[in-house]
Amino acid sequence: MTIDRRDFLAAGAAAASLLALPGGALAAAKPQPLKLLVLGGTGFLGPHFVEAARKRGHTLTLFNRGKTNPDKFSGEDYRDIEQLHGDRKTDLSALEGERKWDAVLDTSAYIPADVTRSAKLLAPKVRQYLLVSTISVYAKNDVPSEETSPLAVLSDPNVTEVTGETYGGLKALCEKAAEAELPGRTTVVRPGLIVGPGDNSDRFTYWPARAERGGEILAPGSAQDPTQFIDVRDLAAFLLACIERGHVGIYNADAEPGALTMGALLRESQKAAGKKSTLTWAPADFLEAQKVAPWSDMPVWIPARGEYTGFGRTSVRKARAAGLSYRPLRDTVRDTLAWWRKLPDERRAKPKAGLSAQRESEVLAAWHAQENKGG
Repeated sequence: MTIDRRDFLAAGAAAASLLALPGGALAAAKPQPLKLLVLGGTGFLGPHFVEAARKRGHTLTLFNRGKTNPDKFSGEDYRDIEQLHGDRKTDLSALEGERKWDAVLDTSAYIPADVTRSAKLLAPKVRQYLLVSTISVYAKNDVPSEETSPLAVLSDPNVTEVTGETYGGLKALCEKAAEAELPGRTTVVRPGLIVGPGDNSDRFTYWPARAERGGEILAPGSAQDPTQFIDVRDLAAFLLACIERGHVGIYNADAEPGALTMGALLRESQKAAGKKSTLTWAPADFLEAQKVAPWSDMPVWIPARGEYTGFGRTSVRKARAAGLSYRPLRDTVRDTLAWWRKLPDERRAKPKAGLSAQRESEVLAAWHAQENKGG
């Protein structure tokens, strides 16, 4: 079966008409059940989307290699979820045949050729292709980015290794690949840092986990420094809204510019932890001299200057108009810490981001020594 673009637009218009219901929110209306395909679905974002879609009455099919959290949706409680195994690089046979879905969510798009392969196969089988991209696609960070800002361009467009240098450019090509196969039927959502329960990167989690240790906490820059991130549950809800409402096009999905600061994040972390602690703010120049790197050693933080002057100010005006909403920061911090507390002791003993306790103590000592000298 081939999907006619006119049918897709008509379906989108019908979904959008639900917004006229009292309250003005699609979430208040019982949606028409949809058949949704998720490429991935068992990592971090995928499970939150799956659970949100199930609560809305949709039918889910997951396609993945069965390697990441293979037991995530096993057991009697998840008999309603169809699970197909294959490899988007080498074996898409499970998606072949006369099967069709209303929409596909691609949570594992990193290599353009992989996206082309799956999108080409699914183009006659789905009405909408929703690809999860990233704000890292933007070429520059010295000014606030919006959806029309210039994108990163790879010096070698045929590169297939995902690194810090190639990640954004490859994602930009993935977006292009999806649109080429499903013109006018593709939705691209560009989230910022995705945070919340289940985040295995430990970047955001570093701060509530650090607050739980108590004592003197090394804090980067100043309490007023801006930052941006999005709770994985808010992102999942927005992705689902894009499908239910038939939204196509490109949307940045991040916090409102100016809504979040490092001070707010660390204060909420202290409150959630409930341990006695103090914050010692060390300026960016000092941290640089101490070889304490933004983002990795001091997660969620980059000083908004020079080539990163636009950090923390990505525009989300378009997504907000399309239905993106947020839960309070305190809920994200509290729930992330609750999830972290349930992890095995050996896992929590080796966080994947931030400074070690020993290194933090060394930097704090150096800062106090400088202060005592009047530096």
